[in-house]
Amino acid sequence: MTPLQKPNAPSAAATPQVKRSANTVRPQTNEERRRAQRVLLRMPVLIHLPGKTNPINGFTHTVSATGAMVILAEGLPTGTKVSIENPKTQKKVDAHVVRPPQMNPEGSLVPIEFNAPSPQFWNIFFPPTTN
Repeated sequence: MTPLQKPNAPSAAATPQVKRSANTVRPQTNEERRRAQRVLLRMPVLIHLPGKTNPINGFTHTVSATGAMVILAEGLPTGTKVSIENPKTQKKVDAHVVRPPQMNPEGSLVPIEFNAPSPQFWNIFFPPTTN
């Protein structure tokens, strides 16, 4: 057992570990476990729902190569299939809602994941990863 491991803690195979020194390891942080780096970026987006003619206006809170946290007037249920449009470039990408929305003073924070990574969708350069 390592110095930071508790007797009933999950094994190293279940929880990724980061080596700190020759004798110590620690669990990975949420940031280290992320598949793609997030960037704070506030920009307008249009959310298209299947079967609806009018898109929902919203804006981003954070973006990544794999999706975004979008602020909408009302939340969308987990699993909802959407197309997200960048009105500046008029590009669209298929996506889905991955978790229930959280309320924020500006509206509902809706986590959206692209069906396939699309790093060029936001028309920005992401900083290099530090891993």
